[in-house]
Amino acid sequence: MVAQTNNEQPILIIKDSLQVDQPYNALAPAKAAFYSAVLPGLGQAYNKKYWKIPIIYAGMGVSLYFVIDNNKTYNQHRDEYKRRLNGTNDPNDPFYGGISNQRIIDAQRLAQRNRDLSIVITGLIYIINIVDANVDAHLMQFNVNENLSLKPEYKLNQFDNTHNYGLSLNYKF
Repeated sequence: MVAQTNNEQPILIIKDSLQVDQPYNALAPAKAAFYSAVLPGLGQAYNKKYWKIPIIYAGMGVSLYFVIDNNKTYNQHRDEYKRRLNGTNDPNDPFYGGISNQRIIDAQRLAQRNRDLSIVITGLIYIINIVDANVDAHLMQFNVNENLSLKPEYKLNQFDNTHNYGLSLNYKF
């Protein structure tokens, strides 16, 4: 829209068409990420996405279970190998009796590798929890209304009887 003043110089008047219902809170994403860092799932509660909290705790719980289980297995194999080095092992042991030293070392390394991998997965779930809370808080501040739509389309071509797939982005004024 262009308007003119008495001096015949055009003045450009720009009207913003976006109406924001809520004021933009720049600290909301940082707050959500901080809450999730302090207590996993708290950032999702801050964002009012309560359905994500059980998923986070299930992932953390399963990965922590595997950390504990693999650490227990690692310690059992390590203790048996130490007993063999000291000469205090029982050759008639039903579990370790017929196993060679090299197999115990291999089992110990496997348990250690699985334990370390479980620790890494637990850390990744923790980081994903924080990133999810931050991104979700950012996305909550976007103005998404009914005028903007994205939908897949499927049409049958009448000429050669083939299927056409597409994606349409529509904006209603």
